[in-house]
Amino acid sequence: MIFKVAAIQMVSGPDVTDNLAHAARLIQDAVRQGASLVALPEYFCLMGMADTDKVGVREEPGKGPIQEFLSKTAAEHGIWLIGGTVPLTCEDAARVRNSLLVYDDKGRCVVRYDKIHLFGFDNGIEAYREANTIEAGDAPQAVQTPYGRVGLSICYDLRFPELYRK
Repeated sequence: MIFKVAAIQMVSGPDVTDNLAHAARLIQDAVRQGASLVALPEYFCLMGMADTDKVGVREEPGKGPIQEFLSKTAAEHGIWLIGGTVPLTCEDAARVRNSLLVYDDKGRCVVRYDKIHLFGFDNGIEAYREANTIEAGDAPQAVQTPYGRVGLSICYDLRFPELYRK
């Protein structure tokens, strides 16, 4: 079987609506070029001015404009769509789950993966701690697509090979 996969690259900003419109254009271009499986990047929907901005746009699982966009776009184009990451609610109101959602060609969310390995860095001058605003996931995920089995991970997860041995 021959198929095309598109890995979308984009520079997101602090406005979710603008970012979704930009993603829509890039997905449409990928589909025009024959892609049947399209992957969006982490934070495709929002790159905030502060780490806490993602908490302000979080969605309940299965509800909200970001998830509606992903579902509608997958169904409209008849593609499998890997939805970068979506900030979803968690028990801690000050944090979110950084969730990768996969939609089938009918627009159904078929799997959710919550980023397990959160990045942290502090060199005494600058510091970055994803755990301040993100609650870590705890379960690896993969999904069977018409194009094969796809293992899911997000950014810093790549540094942990045991995730891919499961």
